[in-house]
Amino acid sequence: MSQCSLCGATFQCGQLDPDANEPCWCVALPPAVPVPGGAAGCWCPACLQAHIATLTPPAKVPTAAK
Repeated sequence: MSQCSLCGATFQCGQLDPDANEPCWCVALPPAVPVPGGAAGCWCPACLQAHIATLTPPAKVPTAAK
């Protein structure tokens, strides 16, 4: 088990689990490095997804032609 360096939650990290047969869950997410604020270590799914959401601009809704 790993501990989130941002919020302290424990979570499963596929990179650090010697018995993992699959890549870590985080490889399916868009890259979000470097980790802001100088925090070292992995973030839990909730913190990483929340951070990625702040980096992704909202989708533009097409407007009707006039």
